[in-house]
Amino acid sequence: MKLPPWYMTPTFQVFLVGFTFFCTPGIFTALTNLGAGGIQDVSLADTANGTLYGLFALAGFVSGAICNILGPPVALFIGTLGYALYVGALWCHQTQGTKWFLILAGALLGLSASLLWSAQGEIVMGYPLEKDKGKAFSLFWAMLQFGAFIGSVVALAINIESGKLQAVSTSTYIAFLVIIFIGTTSTFLVLGPNRVIRADGSLVKLQGRATFRDEVVGTFQVFFDWRMLTLLPMSFASNFAYAYQGAVNAARFDGATRALNSTLSAVGAIVGATLFGYLVLDSKRFPRRTRGYIGLAVVSVMIIIVRASALSWQLTFTRANAGPENLINYKHKAYMTKAPLYFFFYFVDACYQALVYWTMSALTNDALRLARCAGFYSAMQSAGSAVSFGIDAVKIPFLNELLAGWSIMMVSFPLAFLVIRSIKETNYDDEDRVFVDDLGAHASERKSRDGSIVPDTMHDVT
Repeated sequence: MKLPPWYMTPTFQVFLVGFTFFCTPGIFTALTNLGAGGIQDVSLADTANGTLYGLFALAGFVSGAICNILGPPVALFIGTLGYALYVGALWCHQTQGTKWFLILAGALLGLSASLLWSAQGEIVMGYPLEKDKGKAFSLFWAMLQFGAFIGSVVALAINIESGKLQAVSTSTYIAFLVIIFIGTTSTFLVLGPNRVIRADGSLVKLQGRATFRDEVVGTFQVFFDWRMLTLLPMSFASNFAYAYQGAVNAARFDGATRALNSTLSAVGAIVGATLFGYLVLDSKRFPRRTRGYIGLAVVSVMIIIVRASALSWQLTFTRANAGPENLINYKHKAYMTKAPLYFFFYFVDACYQALVYWTMSALTNDALRLARCAGFYSAMQSAGSAVSFGIDAVKIPFLNELLAGWSIMMVSFPLAFLVIRSIKETNYDDEDRVFVDDLGAHASERKSRDGSIVPDTMHDVT
């Protein structure tokens, strides 16, 4: 079937992936932001999340290769299934108290999500032109967080009348599951790299899938790329704060206020990703490397300001005195200084994530290689999450969690500077590109030379 040209553009494919993530990880993020995954057993939620991210970390090292062998659409489909199972397990625990099922669902989600995020990295980083990679991430991240926003609004609308509600209601889980299944079906609309045409007329990739041998070699090349190794602390730190922020949300706020914080977090992420991608990373006023330097400086300063603000609040309470009798409601005067904090937690996080993705995407335009890089990045990112949820499960002081995540981020910035310094103004001069017009001319020449019947090139790529 011949598809319309707009459907085969990188922007629309990023939009489709964003919609899939809007419905799947976006809903998962909404539950996480509600504190303890919407349940009140923080230790159980931490154990399930620790298992999830531990297996995610292990699978991430090879998920890029598997994604390239299967193709992004298949990898996306498999990846979404784990989210439905996990939300169903949360619901089952809420109604039946089945702890083992939640931990098992976390393990399976860790395996499936590694495929999902590798496919996402291939499409978001590898499909667009170099000048559009910051905007592509902004579009994707905004849609992902819009899923978290919608999910949190659903929870807020259902629970707002019961400010003392301590767990997410059954109707909330049903609403979330319906959205997730919509996301699963949307993966069938995504195209492989051999069917996507950039604005300059080039194909993302001539072949839609890779061979097993190519992926074994390519995976080892990523492991020994000094730039990816230098980005390890940044990868490890990127999701480290989520356990702390979710645990504090559960410990210090009631059910309705947790949902409101989740909403503010999503709005902060959407605004942060949009502004940072368009105004900094893809700015036309500066060369590419300079944009990287500016982005790193902006993120570093914002991290210091936001974490220092969180520290000033954290010094006023501990785990011991953050009991249910001291929960903050959105109507309380004390909440006025806490609401901006949850907004800027995720505003800064979006900028941080955008900077890492943009930096990796500036290393190459090869979509298959970027899938491996995304898997490698997700593996270390998930390792950081596994550690953070693990230490939160054993109830170390909140202050130690905050300082640990902040310290790793500060260590990562000088190392990221070294990688950004190696970025070229363009990679086009060093990479082979295939243009649709050239394929058409080659097909016409072959037909005229031997009289063979060659399919129309545009039909081949559609």
